[in-house]
Amino acid sequence: MPLFKRWEYGGGLWGIWKVSESADELEAMLDDRALFEPELERMKAPKRRLEVLGVRVLLKNLAGKECRVMHAPSGMPFLEGDGRKITISHTEGYVAAGIHDSLVPGIDIEQVRDRVKKVAARFVRADELPEKECMTGSEYLLQLLLHWSAKEVLYKVLEQEGVDFLEHLRICPFPLQHTGEFLGESFYPAASGTFRIRYFIYPDFVCTFCCKEL
Repeated sequence: MPLFKRWEYGGGLWGIWKVSESADELEAMLDDRALFEPELERMKAPKRRLEVLGVRVLLKNLAGKECRVMHAPSGMPFLEGDGRKITISHTEGYVAAGIHDSLVPGIDIEQVRDRVKKVAARFVRADELPEKECMTGSEYLLQLLLHWSAKEVLYKVLEQEGVDFLEHLRICPFPLQHTGEFLGESFYPAASGTFRIRYFIYPDFVCTFCCKEL
């Protein structure tokens, strides 16, 4: 079973699963098909079915039991009949999740690819990458991916509609390392504040995560 990484942070439990199994192999790791089959039937693309199954297997590993994953009107996931809070993300070949007894967790995982450069103007503020002219191409790409990923995390933990990545969210400049942390700021009126975001970088993906106190 390719549990790629499992760790504790902020009182929560986090994990990344490398999805290298077939759908049948993932299903064999789950005991109660009724908990995921309705959602699986709505997913016609094989890739999406693998993501759904991979997330269920990972959540079983983190939660210690199988639960039905439901979604609030906002789209945020939660476990049916379980008061713990969860967060889910996926990218090419991997799924990620976090679970916390009391705080709102947020996790995001992004494949390393150049496509993010084409949309950088939509989510990167002028005051977020002041040293970009001095960065190598690889450093700039990783910074963009971490900025996008971190803003996805902030969007998840804020749990607010109408949050704009440019207007309401800012990532404070930070030196790039293989693993570390930086600060993210929210200027959204109903959910302003500063958040400590952890990250790590692997050859084929970056991952960011944090918790929000209630």
